[in-house]
Amino acid sequence: MPRIKVSVIVPVYNTGKYVDECAPSLLGQSLPADEYEVIYVDDGSTDDTLGRLEKIAAAHPNVQVHTRPNSGWPGAPRNHGMRHATGEYIQFVDHDDTLGPEALERLYEHAKRNDADVVIGKMSSTMVRPRRLFRHTVDACTIENDELMQSMSPHKMFRRAFVEKHGLQFPEGPWILEDLLFVSAAYLKAERISILANYPAYYWMKRDDGGNNTQHRFNPRHGFWPNARTIVRQIKDGTTPSNDIDGLQNRLLHRLYHIEILSRAREPEILREDPVEQRQRFEAAREMATTEFPAAVREGLPAISRLRAELLERGDFDGAVALAERVRGVKARSRIGGLRWEGGSLVADVTLDLLRGDGEPLVLVERDGKQWLDPELLDGVPGIEDGWEVSDPFRLAYGELVVKDRDREDWWYPEGDLEVRLEALEEGRSQVIAAGRLRLDPERLAGGRPLQRGVHDVWAYIQLLGVERMLRVTGEAEPGAPAAAGPALTGGRLAIPYWTIKGQLALDIDQRQRELGPDTDGLAGANPERARRSLGLPYMTATDGAPLPVEVTVATVKVEAKLLPGADGTARLRLPATLKKLPDGRHPVTLPKAETPVAYAVVRDGGLLRLEGPAYEADRGRRFLDAVGDNRQVRRVRGQLGR
Repeated sequence: MPRIKVSVIVPVYNTGKYVDECAPSLLGQSLPADEYEVIYVDDGSTDDTLGRLEKIAAAHPNVQVHTRPNSGWPGAPRNHGMRHATGEYIQFVDHDDTLGPEALERLYEHAKRNDADVVIGKMSSTMVRPRRLFRHTVDACTIENDELMQSMSPHKMFRRAFVEKHGLQFPEGPWILEDLLFVSAAYLKAERISILANYPAYYWMKRDDGGNNTQHRFNPRHGFWPNARTIVRQIKDGTTPSNDIDGLQNRLLHRLYHIEILSRAREPEILREDPVEQRQRFEAAREMATTEFPAAVREGLPAISRLRAELLERGDFDGAVALAERVRGVKARSRIGGLRWEGGSLVADVTLDLLRGDGEPLVLVERDGKQWLDPELLDGVPGIEDGWEVSDPFRLAYGELVVKDRDREDWWYPEGDLEVRLEALEEGRSQVIAAGRLRLDPERLAGGRPLQRGVHDVWAYIQLLGVERMLRVTGEAEPGAPAAAGPALTGGRLAIPYWTIKGQLALDIDQRQRELGPDTDGLAGANPERARRSLGLPYMTATDGAPLPVEVTVATVKVEAKLLPGADGTARLRLPATLKKLPDGRHPVTLPKAETPVAYAVVRDGGLLRLEGPAYEADRGRRFLDAVGDNRQVRRVRGQLGR
C-alpha cells in the first residue's frame, strides 16, 4: 500500500453547500487518491454539514470525517485533524476554498526536492491584492526573507515531523489571530522554507453570503490586543534585538505594526467607525505601540506612515483623523506610452505616480537642503504646522505591474521591475514616481507557461511615501477601443490588446471576448480600404530550413499547407495544387474562430489557380501575414519563426 504523502485538514462548521463546492477540488487532485488523505473535522455543526460530509466519505476511501464539540474557532478542529494525520506533509484548507487540480502533487514535489519544512503555494483570491512574495519560485529560504510576513494564513504545506518536533499547535477556542501565532512560530523554527510561485495552488475565494469576509477581522471581544501582544513577544523571543531599522526583528515586527496597530489610526477604519469606539481602539493601539514595539520599527516606516505613527504614539486622535481625511483623497495615476509588439511580447513604457485630492501631483518640497512632505497634503492637520521632513523618499517604496486572469482570478507578474525615482518639477519641487517597461509575454507569463484563453487585465500596485494603491493601467485612448499595438499571433493563438470600458489595458487571448473583424477594424492604418483588407498584424519572419506544415481552412475544408522562408525574410504560404473537395469559385482562407478571411483561394476543376485577397497579391505563395491557425503543428513553428 502506498504511503500517504499529504494529509489535507479541513475544519468545518455549518458550512452547508460550500462543502460540496470545495470537495471536488480536493478529491480531483492529480496526486493519486491512495497517496493523500482528506480529513474533515466538524466543529459541532447544527445544520446538514455532517450529513454532507458523511456522504462524501462514503464515496471516497481516502476521506475521513471526525466530529468534536463546538469550540467556536478553527484552531481546535485543526489540532484535532493533525492528531489523526498520517501524511508526510500536512496541508490546511478552509471549507469554502479550493485547490488547483495539481496543487498537492506540485507542492509535495517542491517540498521533497528542497527538503522543506514549510511550502508556501501561490494563492489566488477575490478578496486581497496579489502578493509580491509570489513573483518568483524560491527553492529555499528562512525567516531572513521578511517577505514571508506577507503570507500569514495557515493555508500552506507543513512537514508533519517538523510540526510534531516543535509542538506547533493552534490556540483553541475563540482566539483571533490564531493563524498568525501558528505561522510565525513555524517561520521562526523552520530551517528551509520553499515558495511555489509558478502554479496557483490555493484559491481563497469570497463567499456569496460574505461569510468569510475578513473586513471584520479586528474584534477586541475575542482578545485581539492580548493575542497581538503574544505574537509580538513570540517574534521578539525568537530574534535578536537591534537598533538598526533593517535588523531582522524590526523587519518582522513591521508587518504587525503596519497592519494590526497602525490600521487603528488610518483610513478607512478611523473614518468609518463610531468615533467613541474608535478612540478606544486608538488608545489601545497607542499603548501597545509604545510598550511592545522598539523605536526602530517606527523610525523605519516610510514618511506618511511614520507621521501616522507619530500622531498615534503621542495620542493625537484628531490629528490622525485629519491626516486620514487628507490621505483618503490621494489617487494613483498611470501613464502609458509606446504600446507595441516586440519579440513576441506586448511592450509599453509605464509611469506611476500619486495625485492629491485636488488632482495635482503629490510632491516633495526642498527647503534648507532637506525634503519636506507636500504642505498642501498636510493643510489642516493639527500639530504639523512646521511641516514633516522626509529623510528617505524611497523607504519601502516600490511599484509593480501585475496581470489578472479575469476568468480564473490568477495574478501573474510580467518580466522586469519598475524603478522608483525622484522626478524634478519646477520651483524646488519633485515627485516620487515608479517607472519602467511592461513586457508581457503571453507564451510565458503564467509561471513559464502560456496564458490560458481569456481576458487578462493589466494592473499596477504602488507603495510610495507610505501610500499604497492598486490601480488599473490605463491610457489616453477611448475606452473600449482596440489598442494601437494591434493583434498578434502568439503560439498559434490570436492575442488582441484593447482598452476596456473603464479604460484599462487588457489582452484577449484566443478571442474570448474580442474577435477579429469588428473589434479590429481600423488597426491597419488610416486607409479604410487597407483596414478592411488586412488583419493589421505584423509579418512573420522565417528562418532558413525545410518547409513547415501548417493547417488553414479553405471555405469549410481543412487543408494541410506549407510555410516557406521567403527571400526577404518573410514567410510564404503554399497550398496544395489539388483541392478536389472544393467546387469552382473563390473561397475564403480563414483562421479557426475568425470570421475575417486572410486570403482567397481561386479554385477551378479541383485545382488551385491562385491565392489572392486580403493577405496576398495574386499568385501562389505570396506573403503570409501573422495568421497561422490555432493547431498543434503551429507550436512546432515557434522555434523556427521569429517576430
